[in-house]
Amino acid sequence: MISVVINTYNASLHLTKCLEAVKDFDEVVVCDMESTDDTREIAARYGCRIVTFPKGDHKSAEPARTFAIQSAKSKWVLVVDADEIVTPELRDVLYERIRDPKCPAGYYIPRQNMFMGMFVRDYRYDFQLRFFVREGTTWPPHVHTFPDVPGPTERLHAAKEARLLHLMDETMHEYIAKMNIYTDDEVDKKAARGYGVGALLWRPLWRFFKSYFLDGSFRMGTRGLIRSMMAATYQYILVSKIIEKRYRH
Repeated sequence: MISVVINTYNASLHLTKCLEAVKDFDEVVVCDMESTDDTREIAARYGCRIVTFPKGDHKSAEPARTFAIQSAKSKWVLVVDADEIVTPELRDVLYERIRDPKCPAGYYIPRQNMFMGMFVRDYRYDFQLRFFVREGTTWPPHVHTFPDVPGPTERLHAAKEARLLHLMDETMHEYIAKMNIYTDDEVDKKAARGYGVGALLWRPLWRFFKSYFLDGSFRMGTRGLIRSMMAATYQYILVSKIIEKRYRH
């Protein structure tokens, strides 16, 4: 059996499409962080089991992830964001894999993202550790982290249609606003790494190179260049904040 777990906060924009795509799984758990829109009503219409995690001052879903995962009843959990679509091919291959006695404890799932109105080219997926055994799995409460899974993990290699489709297509204003929030959250997590002037140069340069050349963003034209520059900018902001925190203490 597989439970789908979805963390939400004011997530009504894409939630109907998200829930429609997962309605054939054994269970769907929506862990809501006290939404003020109609998120809970949409989840109720689809018969989801709804649990609540206090929003407090949390800026991302990560602090609620472990609670959401442990609220599921199945042995296996697929974590899906409220702006992601599970393709039928992905659902089928996951059920196929868990019937294999040699199935690992977790899989990194390929995800196809959107940027400036188009899906990022599918020859270079963004792999996310989203499918794993429930028992013993915990999720660090920091943004951009992967869960700690009690056993071996692998990348899921299957037909290219077996993937998550990430529908969120943020404006540059929204992208930059989230960049500030997420880098604030990452400062404490990475402060002990001792980043200095060298990291101000090589981390942005490496991230640009990886995004533009290795991940193939150059094939997206101007949009790909902007996407890679934003990836580099994220690293520059993060390292600058880490250095600033060290100076102020």
